[in-house]
Amino acid sequence: MAKAFNGRAATEEYMSTHSLTFSTPEMTLRKFALWLGEQVNLPGGERGPRLLLYVEEKGAKKESELAPDIDDSFRPSGAVTEMYGGIESAAPTEAMTPPQLTPLDRETLEPETKFCTSCGNKLKANAKFCTKCGSAQG
Repeated sequence: MAKAFNGRAATEEYMSTHSLTFSTPEMTLRKFALWLGEQVNLPGGERGPRLLLYVEEKGAKKESELAPDIDDSFRPSGAVTEMYGGIESAAPTEAMTPPQLTPLDRETLEPETKFCTSCGNKLKANAKFCTKCGSAQG
């Protein structure tokens, strides 16, 4: 028998009992970790960290059933459940086409150019002196 942490159940319990107003993701994660570590009464009359309430025995289940949920669809929980009541988000489809990349040409990569006022040599737009004749550029 394997023991597995039911993170989804713990998260849903935490989100339904705590306000996330004015919380950053880091603060929320820190508060969640502290919440999981709080001493509570466990089944059997013992006291221990709340985390143990979400550890489940997984008998003859396959490894794939213990894998984390990687579904990208939006499922509101906690305080926002009522706000998004009945709205289902579709998971991203495999048929999405990647963005088309435009190849860069040499003119795109090089800065604008100008020509030397004395000899006509091609120069970078910000050149102060000509690289061929050495004359000052205005």
